[in-house]
Amino acid sequence: MTTPLEKTLKRALTINGRPYVLAISPDGLKLTLKGRRNGFELLWSDLVSGEAALVTALNASVGQFAESLAKPAESTPTKRPRRQGKQATRVGSAGKKRAK
Repeated sequence: MTTPLEKTLKRALTINGRPYVLAISPDGLKLTLKGRRNGFELLWSDLVSGEAALVTALNASVGQFAESLAKPAESTPTKRPRRQGKQATRVGSAGKKRAK
């Protein structure tokens, strides 16, 4: 006897070294990158009606996971602009103010 699917089951898996989460619910299944919200979703009704093949082909052509698979560009540190305005002064060893 099988157990009816009444609530969402989540399972972690690794595909090509990347962590994913598979959520199986009464409505369908959803595969997302771990830590993300958006992913590939497939409804059971689409799977049974045959529209799943069309959806899969469309998502493959668009490349839904293309952005997530690309490595993030390394950011280069930027210099902060110098403060404009009054010139800073320091107190010398003799206790007199002198310009910096």
